[in-house]
Amino acid sequence: METLLPLVSFAFASSITPGPNNLMLSASGIAFGLKRTLPHMVGVFVGFLLLLFLCAIGVGAAVEAVPAVALAMKVAGSVYLLYLAWSMRTAFVPASAGSPARPLRLVEAALFQFANPKAWLMALTAASVFVPQIAPRWVGVLVVCGVFASVNLPCIGTWTILGVSLRRGLALERWGEYLGLVVGVLMLYAVVTLWVGGDSPIAPVAEP
Repeated sequence: METLLPLVSFAFASSITPGPNNLMLSASGIAFGLKRTLPHMVGVFVGFLLLLFLCAIGVGAAVEAVPAVALAMKVAGSVYLLYLAWSMRTAFVPASAGSPARPLRLVEAALFQFANPKAWLMALTAASVFVPQIAPRWVGVLVVCGVFASVNLPCIGTWTILGVSLRRGLALERWGEYLGLVVGVLMLYAVVTLWVGGDSPIAPVAEP
């Protein structure tokens, strides 16, 4: 299948690069350890696969075609990312009183995918470019979902393990605060690109 290798390459590149999910999983690994972060990681995995499936069967295109819905999703995603940017100030300090009291639950992490601009970009790109043109279409949809299922979980798991491995090293509050500041700035950058980027993943199709 000529589209398989490009699909695998796209799935890996988009899954392993920094984004809200990977940064949050690393933060959770630092603050709570591996065992308590596992539901968060599984929620990201399940939620993204559901989003990808819905986009591949046409729901993503329908959302893009309705300007009011697309705008509402951009606003919701921006607000949540701004909240995350603020909370990242202390999320990398394991002993900090300002750190979150608990990691995200599975359902919370899954639902976050529908407000995550990077997840939308990944899902819409995969659905529009990489679904094999075979009949019936659902076979091609399953191929794309299967490839992402095989690639995405190890990638987000890598970021989780990275956070866990940094847990002891960031016990010094000063270094945890510096890293939290960097991650917060990256979250703010994600918000800016969501609104000014010409290829915004959840922008109405009528916009340039």
